Amino acid sequence: MPRYEYKVVPAPTKGLKAKGLRTPEARFSNALQALMNTLGGDGWEYQRAETLPSVERSGLTSSTTEWRHVLVFRRALETQTETFTPELLPAPVAVEMPKEPASETPQKAEVSEAEKPAKDAPEKAEDEALDAPEEQPEKPVDNPVDNGVEDTDDVAGIGSPLEVLAKARNKTKSDD
Repeated sequence: MPRYEYKVVPAPTKGLKAKGLRTPEARFSNALQALMNTLGGDGWEYQRAETLPSVERSGLTSSTTEWRHVLVFRRALETQTETFTPELLPAPVAVEMPKEPASETPQKAEVSEAEKPAKDAPEKAEDEALDAPEEQPEKPVDNPVDNGVEDTDDVAGIGSPLEVLAKARNKTKSDD
């Protein structure tokens, strides 16, 4: 939704002389036209003319109401989203994927390593490394005596309740 700023200017009260304009109405219209064209050139859009009351002092103690004629103009505010211009990135480069032979079509006779050019050798090594299944580390053998406590032999510096617990576990571990 666009946002606007408004400008209110007093309507002209006196006509503007120009060549060929003789009547007061023509001169007043010329003054109004000049004002509207000036503001329009600055990006202001004419909205409406208003007559509004204005309370003014007259003398020391009294006040009177004067009616003021104003012209209302507006223009759209530029927001950050309107002034934002995205940067276009270069198109991605197409990469050719090696096609795997279909199971129904006969496979080409493989060329021996001696017949292949030397430049393909590093690529083949990389392909073999990619095709080879990853080796998984061996699972540790379950130790039925393992109680989840690591290195209970070195208990120096541990508080006395933990030291007693560690010695008791070591004793049951050595008995088994």
